[in-house]
Amino acid sequence: MPGTVILGAQWGDEGKGKITDLMADRMDFVVRYAGGNNAGHTVVCGEDEFKLHLMPSGILYPHITTVIGNGVVITPKVLLEEMDGLHQRGISCGKLRISCNAHLVMPYHLAFDHLGELSLGNAKLGTTHRGIGPAYADKADRLGMRVQDLLDEKIFKAKLEVALERKNAILTKAFDQEPFSVDEILAEYMGYAERLAPHIDDTSLLIARALDDGKKVLFEGAQGTLLDLDHGTYPFVTSSSPTIGGVFSGTGVGPKYLENIIGVAKAYVTRVGYGPFPTEQENECGELLGARGVEFGTTTGRKRRCGWLDLVLLRYAARVNSLTGIALTKLDVLSEFERLKVCVGYSYQGKIYHEFPPHQTIFHKCEPEYLELAGWSEDISGVTERADLPEAAVRYVEFVEQGAGVPVVLISVGPKRTQTIITREEYIEPIEEGPYLYREDFDPPAK
Repeated sequence: MPGTVILGAQWGDEGKGKITDLMADRMDFVVRYAGGNNAGHTVVCGEDEFKLHLMPSGILYPHITTVIGNGVVITPKVLLEEMDGLHQRGISCGKLRISCNAHLVMPYHLAFDHLGELSLGNAKLGTTHRGIGPAYADKADRLGMRVQDLLDEKIFKAKLEVALERKNAILTKAFDQEPFSVDEILAEYMGYAERLAPHIDDTSLLIARALDDGKKVLFEGAQGTLLDLDHGTYPFVTSSSPTIGGVFSGTGVGPKYLENIIGVAKAYVTRVGYGPFPTEQENECGELLGARGVEFGTTTGRKRRCGWLDLVLLRYAARVNSLTGIALTKLDVLSEFERLKVCVGYSYQGKIYHEFPPHQTIFHKCEPEYLELAGWSEDISGVTERADLPEAAVRYVEFVEQGAGVPVVLISVGPKRTQTIITREEYIEPIEEGPYLYREDFDPPAK
């Protein structure tokens, strides 16, 4: 079957944007299935860099239909700003399709996100304040506004009145805040509706028909496995399902269509925000990893916490997602470390855990059990074949494969497309570098 999934195997920020961009050239559809504009992908094309938040990475290719699935929560203003920004750079969004069942992030969601974090004090979760969590909460509470509601002003207004009756009561009585106006929100969102209407579609049917016709479809995840609402380090997680289950619930497509499930993992580990992180290096080593890896969030700009690779977590991600391959990114960042550490287990109260602990207390208080490996001094950013890597780098990759129980199908040694080593060509054909592909109906922007 022609379905391929790319998802995060750590806490997000693994480099999924680059891997999606690499594989998109071989696809007919690229589908985003979860998250909102609390996530971000950076794609480097030649000398150009694109920071995408809601837009699927496949938008840079002329032949691809890009889809925002029903599992995504959409902030219309942000999406339209992103579309306008791409347009100004000569890239059309004409083939973008948006699920009619996707939920909308509303102005009051941003307010509740901010106020909720303030009320938690020292127990705050470190959200992006983009309103994503409250939007998903309203979805579960059956109080959400959907994209299709934009197409009928009467329905939109009726649902908005019901939502604001409850939201304004909480805002005014519990938080002493000004209430939101139905008329103001209605006018704002009906303006969005006019521009978004041509893109709204039954995307579940669209994708299923494409797959039945033998079209190649790439499902693009946001965030990572350890941020999954059910399978992540709760409560320090996102509000959606970045894991494999989110593909099905977030697109309306069944598992029979999937062929490859590729987990993207850095050669080390990073995390943004609060929450447990057993291998975190709050020292010179962590600072060096952050500096070399340019570890700042695409969406928030927040500095990422850095630590050694954790094979317990990677093995867990492989099991939860049924990974068929791993895309190992930023291997070049580890160059010039004389010794490298890899976590192979957790120690807690005299017991060693080689699998993800069943209890949060263990994960919060455990000590990592490390195995040291030799580093390498060579710059590997120009290497294009696995066999040409330094011997120590090859051993490191092999150790990752053995520890995770999944083959490494490609290795990223830099941000550019050509800085990629393809180790399994059955997953992805070799890359040919060239300028990114502008839409045929647009002139390339002036440099």
